[in-house]
Amino acid sequence: MSQDTSNSPEKDAIVRASIDRSLRHPVMFFFTSGAAWLAVSLVLGIIASAKNHSPDFLGHTSWLTYGRVFPAHINALIYGWGAQAAFGTMIWLMARLSRQECRAAGTILTAGHVWNLGVSLGVLGILSGHSTGMSWMEFPFFAWPVLLLSYTLIVIWSLVQFRVRRKEHTYITQWFIVAAMIWFPWIYLTANVLLHCMSGHPVMAAGINAWFKSAMLLLFFLPVGIGTAFYLIPKVTGKPIYSYTLAQIGFWSLAIIAPWAGMQKLTGAPIPYFLPYLGAAATVMIAIPAFTIAANLIATAMSSGETVAHSPSLRFTLAGLVGLALFGGSAVVLNLPDSTLPLTQFSLSGYGFDILGLYGFFSLVMFGAIYFIVPRITRREWLSRRLIKMHFFLSVYGVVTVALVALFGGLQQGIGQEEFNMVWENAADRAFPYSIAITLAWCFILFSNIFFFMHLTLMWLRLGRRSSHPTLLVDPHHHGNPHGPDGDIDNAGPGTPSAAAAAGAH
Repeated sequence: MSQDTSNSPEKDAIVRASIDRSLRHPVMFFFTSGAAWLAVSLVLGIIASAKNHSPDFLGHTSWLTYGRVFPAHINALIYGWGAQAAFGTMIWLMARLSRQECRAAGTILTAGHVWNLGVSLGVLGILSGHSTGMSWMEFPFFAWPVLLLSYTLIVIWSLVQFRVRRKEHTYITQWFIVAAMIWFPWIYLTANVLLHCMSGHPVMAAGINAWFKSAMLLLFFLPVGIGTAFYLIPKVTGKPIYSYTLAQIGFWSLAIIAPWAGMQKLTGAPIPYFLPYLGAAATVMIAIPAFTIAANLIATAMSSGETVAHSPSLRFTLAGLVGLALFGGSAVVLNLPDSTLPLTQFSLSGYGFDILGLYGFFSLVMFGAIYFIVPRITRREWLSRRLIKMHFFLSVYGVVTVALVALFGGLQQGIGQEEFNMVWENAADRAFPYSIAITLAWCFILFSNIFFFMHLTLMWLRLGRRSSHPTLLVDPHHHGNPHGPDGDIDNAGPGTPSAAAAAGAH
């Protein structure tokens, strides 16, 4: 199980509290700045989506043309929100599971500010017309070394903690988190060096870019989300993982299959014929780890159904796991050579697939982690269950609408693109109603996340409830703690009853 154990529960509580206290500022910085970037990304996404069905919307502003605002939306979502949510969660999980206080909080916080500076300059560079034109890598050339250096200074301390950890057993969460920490610099450095520092054929540059996009999603965001879910569900329910063997199968199948995916996007390009088919086969096989992991964790959570109904963390995490299963299914449906792949290659379906992975799985799990971690590191409870409920339902409704409408609408758009005897306008007309639905869904998500950002900011300012009773999604009376046996807030700091009891034991 993921719960920290010790011969002395009181001493164990003090260790957890000291770890949480050491990470309060960097973790809250990453969560809060990430939430702010999420709001920025959603505003840009609404503008980009509106331009699909209303091209003249803000058409007189060069900074807000579709070719600029759409990549700015995606990059703000990936590097502003996604990466920072991952950083905050990774460093907290690694410290907790390694049972090591963070001794470099100042360095991590400084690197976090540099990361945000790099993202800010990158987004402004895209909007001002200095994009590289490569998907998920549109930041101007100067940004990638800054981001890579910042990343190294953020995660290196977690790897050190893992190396000097007190326990010999390596929990499955650590497998996924350490792997993601190692895979990110490999992916990011390889792609940027090959594309920015070495000259090559433009067709192969497109292939490298397609591989980078796939690898970032499958080898960074998915492992972080999966590792977090493997921590949260056993921790909150107090139940062991349904099958540790299935968890290991999920890890190794993801590690073996995912690096080969991505090149299917170049189907029909003048490259070796087998490469697109290899990429398509690998992407289809992503369903194996997706289904295995989702089924394993859902079975674990369902062994404690009442807790699922009460806990905000579990509610978001389970919704994310359903998103992971849908992601695996859509990987199969969208990448069948000589069938659906030609229909989705240049349509809305690719966008829906990316959003299903980034938001329908990863972001929902990150929200669950934030609702779990923040009360522990601030020693305050969330102010409003209504805001949490609103955030959950609007997020789920919005992302389901965006992803599924984009997936299905993209197939319809692709059918129109393949009708060579028809004008191109026919394909645009097919996508028109789906684009309107996507715009409205992003508006719902933006509305919920503005209040999420405000809620989170109040928690960072320690204006949450001073209570050891967690904020539940139902009436808390006559129910146990939905956040695990160690309580929702570890009040084990100096001067607390737990600390006094531990001192008296000496």
